[in-house]
Amino acid sequence: MPEEKVLFAREDDMPVAEDISNEIQTTKYLICISDGLLYGIDAEQVETIITDHSITRLPRVPHYVRGIINLRGQIIPVIDIRRRLGKPEAEENCILVVNIGNDSMGILVDGVDKMVDIVADSILPMPTQNPQKLISGMCSLPEGKTLLILDCGLLMHE
Repeated sequence: MPEEKVLFAREDDMPVAEDISNEIQTTKYLICISDGLLYGIDAEQVETIITDHSITRLPRVPHYVRGIINLRGQIIPVIDIRRRLGKPEAEENCILVVNIGNDSMGILVDGVDKMVDIVADSILPMPTQNPQKLISGMCSLPEGKTLLILDCGLLMHE
C-alpha cells in the first residue's frame, strides 16, 4: 500500500481575518453638496448641522465670510463655501459647524447627503495644475461620482 503524505498547516501560520482587516484603514466623511459638487468633510470634525438659522452680517470681513451665528452662547463665524470658491450664492442652504483645533467654524453648504467610509489609500492627490488649495484630495465613490476632500483648516486663510 503506498504511503500517503498529508501536509498540515499550523494555526499560527494561517492569516487571521482580523489581522487583514486592520491593514485597511478607513475614515468616515460627511458628504455635503455645493454648486453640484460633492465635498467630503472628516466626520470627526463635524459638531452639528444647522438649518434655518439667522446669520448676522459683519462689516469689513472677507467676501466669503457670510457673518456669525450664536450657537448655544458660542459665537461662530460662518464661511460661505460657494463664495470662497468664487461661485454665486445659493438661496437654500444649511450650516455645518466644524471643530478645527480648539475653534469652531460654520460652513454654509447647499445641503448634506450622507456619511461614507473611505479607504485611506483610495484618496488621490489633486492634480498639480489645479490652483484649488482648499481640496486636499479626491476619490471615486461606489456610485461613480467624484468626492473632493475639503481641508476645513484652510477655509479661513486667504
